[in-house]
Amino acid sequence: MNICKLLPALSLVLGLGCAWPLMGDVPEYQKAEVRHLIDYLRSSDCVLIRNGKSHNGEDGAKHVQRKYDYFRNDISSTEEFIELSATKSTMSSKLYRVQCPGEAPQTSRDWLLQELGSYRSK
Repeated sequence: MNICKLLPALSLVLGLGCAWPLMGDVPEYQKAEVRHLIDYLRSSDCVLIRNGKSHNGEDGAKHVQRKYDYFRNDISSTEEFIELSATKSTMSSKLYRVQCPGEAPQTSRDWLLQELGSYRSK
C-alpha cells in the first residue's frame, strides 16, 4: 500500500480531531441551564411574540431550540445562548417579546435572564 495515497485522508482525520476542541457550545455545567430555559418557555402559559405573531410556549421553545442548534458553535455561555437564540429575529432584527397572562409584555431577553437568575440562586 502506498503511504502517499493515505496521507490526504490521514491529514483530514487528524485535522478534524484537532479542530474538535475549538467547536463552541455552552460549557457542560451550563447545558442544564439552557435546557431549563427552553423547558421553562415550553411549559409556560406565556406567548413568545416574534415579528408581530404570537406563538405558544411549545412553538416558541421549538423555535429557540432550532436557533440554538444553528448557532451552537458560536455560543460559549448561557447568556450568549439567550442573546443568539432567544432575543431577536435574525431576519428582521426585531426583538422577541414575552406576554404572560396578567403581566405587561417584556423582552424575551429580560424574561429569560430573570429566570436564569432564579435558577442559579436555587
